[in-house]
Amino acid sequence: MKYKLAIFLLMTALATGAQMASHAASGAGAQPAQPAALSPTSFQVTDKPVAKVNGAVLTDRDLLREMLTIFPYAGQHNGFPKAQEASIRQGALEMIIFEELVYQEAGRRKLTVSPERISRAEAEFRKQFHSPDEYQQYLQMEMHGSRQVLRQRIQRSLLIEQVLKTEVEDKSAVSLAEIKAFYDKNPARFEKPESFDFQSISILPPQKPTADAISKNRKRAEDAQRQAQATMSYQEFGLLAEKISEDDFRVNMGDHKSISRDKLPPQFVKAALGMQAGQVSGVIQIENAFTIFRLNAHNPPQKQNLAEVKNDVRTELQKSKYERLRSNLAKSLRAKAKIEIV
Repeated sequence: MKYKLAIFLLMTALATGAQMASHAASGAGAQPAQPAALSPTSFQVTDKPVAKVNGAVLTDRDLLREMLTIFPYAGQHNGFPKAQEASIRQGALEMIIFEELVYQEAGRRKLTVSPERISRAEAEFRKQFHSPDEYQQYLQMEMHGSRQVLRQRIQRSLLIEQVLKTEVEDKSAVSLAEIKAFYDKNPARFEKPESFDFQSISILPPQKPTADAISKNRKRAEDAQRQAQATMSYQEFGLLAEKISEDDFRVNMGDHKSISRDKLPPQFVKAALGMQAGQVSGVIQIENAFTIFRLNAHNPPQKQNLAEVKNDVRTELQKSKYERLRSNLAKSLRAKAKIEIV
């Protein structure tokens, strides 16, 4: 859950022309995002203040940069979706305030970043540009031609990352004991219901479901069933499904993988319960569609063991803990800060 060291790598979006400079005081760490292909005039910014954090001014450039992190496709959509623009703006404002608070906390803790670390980050940053000319254009447009300003902003991002690593990332680690406790307290979460693995060949309903059209489709399904009955393996049935089935699963050899019993129509379940793995069903009508399936497995209900789910549980708990710690850090920093929304 590494914080967006992105080394504010989102700034590469600026190289495509998006006007997203950084704080008047120093630039901001930002999450990498797909650069938006925007012209320099796509968004109008005036460097007017939008917020002050303990006196540090955050501008509409900072806000726009973060809004484009949240919704990087604004260029293609001629701006932000009207229904979401207010929430995107609010989320972006909260983020740039949070980053400024974390940066100031790094200063209070007298944290430092070695010149060598900055140089390594700078070298990684430069790799994102397609050519030296593109990099120089970025420097001129966003760093006033100053490599030193770029290094200062990289340093700022690394300092933000240091604080978040100490206060959030490292503390969000989850032990095996925590995983087991969660597993033991939530047994229902790990119950796998009865399910069926199968492949299908389907004849979809006609556009005009007349009696004659449905009768013709039934005859087609019966012919498909005879062909399916002659197949001897998963592969043979799958190749037939690719050739004659009309449902979307045909591109995967008709394979639906594992579907729980409660998600299947009763006609299917009734047929499947009387079959052995490897057998092909008769023609099953479901409303005006017809299907034939090959049963590959009937899986009884079972509980997943801890080893099976350990990694997924770890990820879930870690994410939850990370968000909680980050939220608590934001509340703590805001509680002792003077924040003005301009």
